[in-house]
This record gives sequence, structure tokens and C-alpha cells, in this order.
Amino acid sequence: MAYQSEMVISSQPQVTINNYTVTSSGSSDWSSNVCDCCDDCGICLCAIFVPCILGCKVAQDNGDSCCVPFLPGALIALRTSIRSKYRISGSVCDDWVVMTCLPFCGLCQMAREQKMRG
Repeated sequence: MAYQSEMVISSQPQVTINNYTVTSSGSSDWSSNVCDCCDDCGICLCAIFVPCILGCKVAQDNGDSCCVPFLPGALIALRTSIRSKYRISGSVCDDWVVMTCLPFCGLCQMAREQKMRG
């Protein structure tokens, strides 16, 4: 019997294009962390004082109805839709955790992503 060596792959090959890290599977990461709210003060202030307007803008920029932010659980679905649109890695469970525990930060992150990629 011939000896075969085992090769373990611990990470996907990555390429950086316009500040986005893309793996060979075509997925990328968010352009900013969920807690980087102050990276864009305009978005941050809008989320603090009029989150419903920011939610409407994010939904409309994603091609959804302005009513989406007012539906129970819809911001989780909106985040999942944005992740899918931009091929951002993650899961529905991740989206649920962010939008349940840090809803304003999650909303800011979605708005920043749309602005960066728009």
C-alpha cells in the first residue's frame, strides 16, 4: 500500500478587491464591524434619533417596502437579504443575534454596507 499524506485545509484562499475580502467560494465579510457605529456619524445619529427613518431607507435601498422595519422580525429578514445580496458570510442565527441584541448597531451596519457598496 502506498503512503498518502493527509492535507488539512484550515482556511479558504482569499483575495481582497476594493477593501472587501472575498474567499474562493465568493463570500465576503461586512465592510465594518457591527459596533463601528461612529464610523459614519450621520448614520449613527439617524439611528439614535429616528431609527424608523433609517430602517425605511435601508429597506428601500434594498428594494423592499418602507413598511418592512415595522413588521415583527422583518429587520432580521432584511439583514439576511442584504447579506445574501452582497454575498456576506454568516447565518440567519447570526442575523437574529445581532438584530435582537444590538438592533441599532445592526441597522447602522446595514446602512454603512449599502453606502460603501452602493
